[in-house]
Amino acid sequence: MLDFKAFLQKYGPSFEQEMLAYISQIEMPAHLKDAMLYSLEAGGKRIRPMLILAVLKAYRLEPMLGLDAGIAVELIHTYSLIHDDLPCMDNDDLRRGKPTNHRVFGESMAVLAGDALQPAAFGKITDSEIYSAEQKIALISALARAAGASGMVGGQVADIEAENIQVNIEQLKQIHALKTGKLLEFSIQAGAILANASTSDQQHLSEFARHLGIAFQIQDDILDIVGNEAELGKPIGSDLNNQKSTYPSLLTIEGALAQLNEHHQKANSALKKVNCNVTILESVMNMVVNRNN
Repeated sequence: MLDFKAFLQKYGPSFEQEMLAYISQIEMPAHLKDAMLYSLEAGGKRIRPMLILAVLKAYRLEPMLGLDAGIAVELIHTYSLIHDDLPCMDNDDLRRGKPTNHRVFGESMAVLAGDALQPAAFGKITDSEIYSAEQKIALISALARAAGASGMVGGQVADIEAENIQVNIEQLKQIHALKTGKLLEFSIQAGAILANASTSDQQHLSEFARHLGIAFQIQDDILDIVGNEAELGKPIGSDLNNQKSTYPSLLTIEGALAQLNEHHQKANSALKKVNCNVTILESVMNMVVNRNN
């Protein structure tokens, strides 16, 4: 069984090619397409789409069956990053080592590029030639919940409202369960939908995804303090500068690391209850916990 880093290397290039080709073939104003492709071509680990493929692999199915859903979730994620970087949000100048979208194309075009990526995501699922009608409905419904007011956007609102005030650890977990965790949960859920996983397996996989999302955010918060800006491709200390509550600010670095380890253990415990070969999903969590970029 491949570990997740090897899995990324094997399937990442094909995914990248298909995603960029999908946006490239859509008829639209050239400047808008340039702005959309600029942020998509900036790279990243593509963890969310690769999670979909990894779940299919765990069920001994062809991973690239998850391609269309993977492209959809990555388009949503990319739109959220473009908007997160805007002056009215985090006001960041760098993303993945490159100037942020609004620094290159202007604020209005960056907003519109993000706006255009969102419906393109749902269009990719509806136009899929390999998913059944039932699968399309389930995927669209799950992605709409994960990305919308009760998911990612709701988490972004809570994050903004928490600036300049002290929140407690449970409030912080809720913010990131929505802002970061919901799209990760969708990715695991999408893989389970496409694999026709049992209800029991879907529940345990969702539990794994929740702990994965929290661990991912804790590590993000830690790296915002101790990471290397050149390796991360974004400014260090932006959370501190924006006066945001983080796991290290509430718990200290040592306390945040203890929480990271706790959620790592809980995620692995959930996986032990799933009726498939979960080795590659265990590798996902290990990569998140040990990532340094």
